[in-house]
Parts: sequence; C-alpha cells; structure tokens
Amino acid sequence: MQQPATPKSWTLTCALPRRGWHESCLTMLRDSDSRPARDLSHLPAMLPAGSQIIRADVFGPPAELDLHCPVTWLCPLSGHGNHLGGVYLQVASGAVVRPIHLDGRLVGSVIETPDAIELSASGIGPADPGAAAPDQARQTFERMEQVLELAGMDFSHVVRTWLFLDDILSWYPEFNTVRTGFFTERGVFDGMVPASTGIGGPNPHGWAIMTGLLAIKPRTDRVSAQALPSPLQCPALQYGSSFSRAVEVDMGDHRRLLISGTASIAPDGRTDHVGDVEGQVARTMEVIEAILVSRGMTWEDATRATAYVVDPADAAVFDRYRQRQGLSGLPVLTAHAKICRGDLLFELELDAAKTV
Repeated sequence: MQQPATPKSWTLTCALPRRGWHESCLTMLRDSDSRPARDLSHLPAMLPAGSQIIRADVFGPPAELDLHCPVTWLCPLSGHGNHLGGVYLQVASGAVVRPIHLDGRLVGSVIETPDAIELSASGIGPADPGAAAPDQARQTFERMEQVLELAGMDFSHVVRTWLFLDDILSWYPEFNTVRTGFFTERGVFDGMVPASTGIGGPNPHGWAIMTGLLAIKPRTDRVSAQALPSPLQCPALQYGSSFSRAVEVDMGDHRRLLISGTASIAPDGRTDHVGDVEGQVARTMEVIEAILVSRGMTWEDATRATAYVVDPADAAVFDRYRQRQGLSGLPVLTAHAKICRGDLLFELELDAAKTV
C-alpha cells in the first residue's frame, strides 16, 4: 500500500497485508499547530475505501474528536506537556468489524477470520467512578471481562493490556494487589500472563483508571501466543507486577511482537541510572533492542511506539538519542505522564511485526 500525498500531520507507520483483509497503523504527532478536528478531517485521504478505525489511542488535552471507534485517552499531567502526544490509529480495510458496546459506549472491535478471533478494546473504566481507586480498579477488570465475554472470549485470550492510572504513585501497590488477586481468581497465572503498560495520568472522564486490551482467540493451530523473557531484565513478576516483559503472537502469516512498557530497571529489579534521564533513555532502548534481536527483529520492524516522560523537557533528550542512533524514523508518540516508580523518568512501549 503506497502512502498517498497528505498533510504532514499523519504518518502511515504500518501497512500489513492480512489473510482476506488489510491492517494499517497511522500516527499523528501533536505540535503547537495541531488542530485535532482539522487534522482528522484529512484522514480519509490516507485510507482505502471501506476502511474502519478499530482502535484509537489519544495523548493530549481533552478535545471534541468524533472518531467513531473505541478510544483510550491519556491527558497531560499539566499544561507544560500540551505540545506532546498525538493520535495513534489501528485501521482495518476489507474486514467485517463487529462493534462491542458496554453500557451504550463503543469499547471494542472484533474481527473474525478462519484462523482466529481478534479483539481490540479501549476506553474501559469503572462502573462507579465515585468509588475508591482500588475498588474502581476491581470494577474495571470485571468490565474488561464483560467485554471479552461479549466477544466470545475470556482473560486467557488476552495478550496485552494498557492500564492508565490517575495519580499512580499514590496507589500503585494497591492496584497491583487488585490485579494479582483478579488474575489469581481467573487462573491467568496458570497460562500466559499478558504484556502490559501501567502508566500514570488523568483521563477526560475523571476515572481513577482507564484501560484497553488486545485479545486473540485461536481457531486453528496456525495461531499461537507465548510470553517472552527479557534478555536484560528479570521477570516483572519477581517484584510483584503481574505482566510479561513481552508477548509474541504468531498469526500464521506474520509474527507480532508486543513489548510491555519498559523502563531503566536493572537485572535485580532496582531502578538503574537514578536521576540521570540520558542514562535511563539509553538503558531502556538497550533493553527493548535486546528483546527485538532475541526474536530476529530490528527497530525497522516497529509498527507503533509510545514514549512517556515525567518532565516534558526530557522529550528532547529522547529525540537527541534517536538522532544519534539513526532512529529518527521510529514511529513513536511521546506523552507527558507519571511512571510507576518515583525515580523512573522515562518509559517506552513498542509493537513490531514481521511477515513469516
């Protein structure tokens, strides 16, 4: 698929032929001249006829965006980060997409093929936004389960989650207790623990937590998923966080690598390069590259990435690193957010794909 002439705001980061349909990933970086409604109006020019947005991740201040798709939205921590962020879209062309609604809200997109059922779900939150934060977390996991059931799935089919916690540092231990308890009850630890990102920031609804997930239910032995270790880090389970460092999904015609939110953590689980954002950026990138290489991939196979900085000024540190390493073309959005430890300054998550 050739990228047509379009405004500079949109970049086609992945055009992946699938069996019977076509998947595209697009990224729109935010800058001082961004006008979300205007930029979205240019989107149809980039897409084949019959395309449908199946998932959106929005990083930026609240705005009136009529995307007609499941949306996960992370707002900046303050006005100082308003120039960061952007929009990531996952688009299907030539596929029959079944919408999933929860309490009247569009929260999921299901695509069924002879080989698998695929669910992308976004914007899932608590039933009672007035409840204490840990209670909202429990409610949200239960509502994630409801979305899965509507797609004919359960938590054993989840390969990745996104967990955006408002004021994360004030209740992250309690959140981990809730997640671990829920996973134990549902038997998640008896199978594959999904990859995940847990990051801090508000959302437009004022919820304590907003989540998204990706789930794959194989129909044939062409499709399978496996959790992967990190060559340079210990398992997150070792220090009480219930997620896998990465998950690889073999879809038969391509392999998809889902790398969890990754930060500057040493092999023994301690924070590395405390107080040194340049060192944390370099260490994070080293860890992610090692995972890519372990699966026969490189940075060029990346289809989507999100970087999180605690200080908006540190986005420039990450930009300089990419320029020095020849990674200026990496399809990455940078967002202003809190990270799950007070001494972590930078985090990156990344997806990659390679045809078989």
